[in-house]
Amino acid sequence: MLIKLVSWNVNGLRALSAKPEWEWFARTDAGIVALQETKAHPDQLKEELVSPAGWEAHWSSSIVKKGYSGVAVFSRLKPLAVRAELPDPQWQGEGRLLHLEFQDFHFFNGYFPNGGAEELDENGKPTGRFKRVPYKMGFFEAFLSYAQECRKSKPIVVCGDFNIAHKPVDLARPKQNVKNTGFLPEERAFLDRFTALGYVDTFRKVHGEAPDQYSWWSYKTRAREKNIGWRIDYFFVSEELAPAVSDAWIESDVRGSDHCPVGLALDV
Repeated sequence: MLIKLVSWNVNGLRALSAKPEWEWFARTDAGIVALQETKAHPDQLKEELVSPAGWEAHWSSSIVKKGYSGVAVFSRLKPLAVRAELPDPQWQGEGRLLHLEFQDFHFFNGYFPNGGAEELDENGKPTGRFKRVPYKMGFFEAFLSYAQECRKSKPIVVCGDFNIAHKPVDLARPKQNVKNTGFLPEERAFLDRFTALGYVDTFRKVHGEAPDQYSWWSYKTRAREKNIGWRIDYFFVSEELAPAVSDAWIESDVRGSDHCPVGLALDV
C-alpha cells in the first residue's frame, strides 16, 4: 500500500485558512497531513477545519500561552492509538508533539523548539548564547528517548519543523550562520547522533546533496524570491523502514506560510 504523508508548518492556521493558498488542503492526495505552528485551539476554528469531512483530526495545542505553537494531524487512515505530548511533564504544555500509532509504524508530528533570542550581557552586547537552546536540546533528548522506546515495537516515522539545518547544503548561507541558532554546532551534533542511530533523512536519501532545496525562508528580507532559505522541515524514518521510501519531495511552489510543505511516499 502506498501512503503519502505531508508535513507543513503553517505559521498560524487561522490566518492561512482564510487565504486562497489553503485550497492546497482540498487538493492534496495525501493520506496523512501533519501541521505545525497552528497557533490555535480547536475551539477557535471553524468546524470544517476542526473536523474536515473524510479525515480523522487530532490536535495538540499550547496551554502555556495562547496563539503559540500547536500541532495537528489529519489522517484518512484510522490510527490504533493517539497520544499528545512527550511522557515527561517537563516537556509538556506547549503543544509540540502528536504520536499516532498505525499498523506498520509509529508516526510523530513535531514542532520542535527554536533557540529563541540571543542573550545579551550587562552592556547589551550579544553573548553567543540563545535563551531557549537548553530547552530545545532537552526536548530533543526527551523525544529521542521516547522514539527509541517506541521503536522497539515497530518502525518510526517522524516529521515536522526541527528548527535545525543539518548540513551546509541545507541552508543558503552556512558560513554566515554558524553562530546562529538553527545551525549551531550542538544543534547539528544532535542530528548527527540522530542519523547515526539509524534515523534516515528521507529527502537526502532520495535526492542526495541536491543544492538550493529549502523549506523555510525569512519574511524579513524577501528571502523566498531570492531562494535564500533553510531546509529545516524533515521526514525521518528509522532505518528498518528505509526500504519502503519510494519518494520524498519539497512543495516549494506552495505559498501561504514562511514554510512550504514537505512530503514522503511510503510503500508499506
